[in-house]
Amino acid sequence: EPLEVETLTTYTQTAEECDSTPLITASGFKINESNPKRHRIIAVSRDLKRKYKFGTKLRIKGAGKYDGTYTVRDVMNKRYTKRIDILVGKTDKQTKVKKVKVYKLK
Repeated sequence: EPLEVETLTTYTQTAEECDSTPLITASGFKINESNPKRHRIIAVSRDLKRKYKFGTKLRIKGAGKYDGTYTVRDVMNKRYTKRIDILVGKTDKQTKVKKVKVYKLK
């Protein structure tokens, strides 16, 4: 049973997009600064956090090159709802994809 998420966005581990400790996620996970993408980290909006706790594996479909399996390790700013945010590298182009399907893996 997929959850349809309104928007998938990407973010980088910078203080502007995160907080004063951009290399540590809300779950306490330490990000490898030279290759943040390899962790396949996903941040969820706070309305989804109860359903998708830290450590939950999610499969994304309908997001083109971002399709695949990610682990929930972060949360988004409280102003966002029905959104997921994928950690990418500092040189990657920021993107936004509408109406992606999210599957919770057991």
